[in-house]
Amino acid sequence: MEAKVKAGLWAQMALRLADQAGRPGMVLRKGDPDSGGILCVLRGRQGCLVLSQVRDGEGRAAWMRGTGKDPVPEPEAEAYVERQVKRDPDLWVLEFEAPDLLPPFEAKII
Repeated sequence: MEAKVKAGLWAQMALRLADQAGRPGMVLRKGDPDSGGILCVLRGRQGCLVLSQVRDGEGRAAWMRGTGKDPVPEPEAEAYVERQVKRDPDLWVLEFEAPDLLPPFEAKII
């Protein structure tokens, strides 16, 4: 199992990578700076995707399409985020401009 990076540090890194890639991002909600989970809202031309931070079967960091395989309208993405935050108040929520709906950071999507 690989080491887990603190959530606040990971969020700063992702925002910096996004900025360098010309894909502006922002923190919509700060969670626990050490052990909070992370949701990433990707806003694209066809709609939104919400990626949820998970671990794969071998304990490595990965991402799951929380809102499904296809883009969803903004209200549907926002409703998903609200439900997740109610279940886990330590969650961080980041948002990125992603015309192609790809994250601005390296991500294994399962």
